[in-house]
Amino acid sequence: MDDKSLRYMLAWRKDWARFARDVLKSRLDSEQEDILHSVQTNPKTTVASGTARGKDYVSAVACMCFLYLTPRFNSEGVLIKNTKVAMTAPTGRQVQNIMMPEIQRLFYRASGCLPGRVTSQYISTGYSEWFLTGFKAGDDNMEAWSGFHAVNTMFAVTEASGISDTVFNAIEGNLQGNSRLLLVWNPNTTVGFAARSMSSPQFAKFRLNSLHAENVVSRKVVIPGQVDYPWVKSRVEDWCSPIQESDMDEGEGDFRFEGGIYRPNDLFRVKVLGMFPRVSEDCLVPYEWIALANKRWEAIIEEFGEGYIPDEDLRLGVDVAGMGRDSSYLAPRYGNFMHRLIGHQSAGHADHMRVAGMVVNELRKCRTSDARAFIDTIGEGAGVYSRLVELGVKGATSCKFSEGAGKNSDITGQHRFSNMKAFLYWSFRDWLNPKNGFDAALPPDDALTEEATSVKWLFQSNGSILIEPKDELKRRIGRSPDRLDAVVNSFYPVHKESGLSDEEILADFL
Repeated sequence: MDDKSLRYMLAWRKDWARFARDVLKSRLDSEQEDILHSVQTNPKTTVASGTARGKDYVSAVACMCFLYLTPRFNSEGVLIKNTKVAMTAPTGRQVQNIMMPEIQRLFYRASGCLPGRVTSQYISTGYSEWFLTGFKAGDDNMEAWSGFHAVNTMFAVTEASGISDTVFNAIEGNLQGNSRLLLVWNPNTTVGFAARSMSSPQFAKFRLNSLHAENVVSRKVVIPGQVDYPWVKSRVEDWCSPIQESDMDEGEGDFRFEGGIYRPNDLFRVKVLGMFPRVSEDCLVPYEWIALANKRWEAIIEEFGEGYIPDEDLRLGVDVAGMGRDSSYLAPRYGNFMHRLIGHQSAGHADHMRVAGMVVNELRKCRTSDARAFIDTIGEGAGVYSRLVELGVKGATSCKFSEGAGKNSDITGQHRFSNMKAFLYWSFRDWLNPKNGFDAALPPDDALTEEATSVKWLFQSNGSILIEPKDELKRRIGRSPDRLDAVVNSFYPVHKESGLSDEEILADFL
């Protein structure tokens, strides 16, 4: 490789989007380019997309970039760091008629610049350990996933919502070394591996909204083959209902289009907005509510900076790690603004003094006269609470999920709760609900999002609301919801109806 070629290669390895433009002659919009950059830098990327938004195209571009920019050769031209790329989908038709044709078009656009030979099933390069292949993903074809161990490995999955957990388990078994996993899919279900990826801290997450497509925004075909303005306009007319400004609820996916405000049905949510259908009735917090709260938080931080503390009363939720758990969490909420969660690694043992000191430090930051810390006193939290009372810390309050909720109700005054845990969880839900107008600002935290969107609730026979047992949630997400417990504790009612004084409560633990 001469010096000029080497300079180009180094530039392309640094910026995959440049390789896509220079060599593959690809035309990516800004959202697609962000996805390509994510695949370049993140091990796992998931993309929920509206129809004909170019998700399979950007997936093909990412695969070609990975295939040609990651292998390494020594000075004699010997392959020393191999690369393998697998593209898969639920059906053979999707692989043969959607994924591989995109690969072929990109290969031919390179006009002979790329080594190898392309067919309807693979790109072969002359090296047995450097290739791209496409095949159907099926539970009856698990042996297909063997042999994909390489220095550089990438798996691109289209229509990922139709792939079973069994297949994904096999794929993840091959994610070693410099590996990538890219999921592109239409969010037509709220269950399964792909749906969970949108709340998993392991994935970089993107949503391709057809309303934002360049063809739609410009009202002309800028990128051939992508969704166009006439199609979106007709879907708005067929699948959406006009609503008034006062009824607009972004949490339901309501949107503005050509001077009007519309509420989508589930078809429009999935096929145009790239959103999940409305969540099941037993889901405590929809993902979209958290996304809106995260967006508000980011806007506030952008304006005021990371150290911003509102002139509001502090409500500090505290969840103390017990034996076998690694981290305690503090959740500082000032009115409707939640600061970043504060974690402390306890290494599986009680660390009461350290956590108590952290609580005191947070209480001192409050600029108003009413700062309170609500400590979960079931388990190790009792020791932290005892220490705070011993120190005479004003505002330290015992919080037990198991205590009665008394006459506390939801924001509508209609619902009652089986215990304090149910009341606190539901208060968090009411706070996030865009319809209630709190404008909640919640810091982005993928683990917290996963915990909050995984919680289920139900009505008991007496009509009171019950949150599912923690063991059920732990089974689904694989850990205790420590962050969420700290956050919901910040909604503990200041004036309980138990009638017990703090001294009487403290006596329970001494």
